[in-house]
Amino acid sequence: MAGAWFKYRAGPELAEAQRATKETCAVINALCVTQPEQATTMLTELLDECDPCLDFRPPFSIEYQQRVRLGSNVFINADFMVLGGGLVTIGSNVLIGPGARFYTPNHAYDVELRRAGWEIGLPITIGDDAWLGGSVVICPGVTIGAGAVVGAGAVVTRDVAPGVVVGGNPAKVIRAL
Repeated sequence: MAGAWFKYRAGPELAEAQRATKETCAVINALCVTQPEQATTMLTELLDECDPCLDFRPPFSIEYQQRVRLGSNVFINADFMVLGGGLVTIGSNVLIGPGARFYTPNHAYDVELRRAGWEIGLPITIGDDAWLGGSVVICPGVTIGAGAVVGAGAVVTRDVAPGVVVGGNPAKVIRAL
C-alpha cells in the first residue's frame, strides 16, 4: 500500500485490515437511516483524514480506512466504492454522484506475475471543486484536476486537466469550462 509492488494474497494482514474497515462501513451504513449524525461522526473518525462537514448517502464502501482522505464540504451520493490500497485523496467542495467506483489496484501485465498475485496500489486524486457524475469509474493512478466535471458513466483512464468536462469510455475532453 506504500506505492510498491506486493503480493496481496501473501499474508493475513491485508485481509484483516479489509475486514475491520468493511465491518465499520456496514455499521455506518446501517446507522445512517436512523442516526445520520452518529454515522457521519463514525465515518469522519474512520478515515485517515476527513472534515466533519462531510455529507454522504449510504451505502459507503472502502477497503482500507488509512487510504482515504477527504477535504471539507464533500458530498458523496449513494453506492460509493473504493477498492484497493492506493491512496485516494478527494479535495474540498467535491460532488460525487451515485454509483461512483474508484479502483486503485493495478495488476502485472505479465501473466506469470499476475498468477503469483503481484499488485500495486496507485493513487487517485480528485482536485477541489470537481464534480463527478453518477456511475463514473476512476482507474488506478488518475488525477482529476480542480474544477473539472466528469460526465455520468465515464470511465476515466488518464489524468483530467483542471476546468474541463470529460465523458465517455475512455473519457475524453468534451469542452473547457
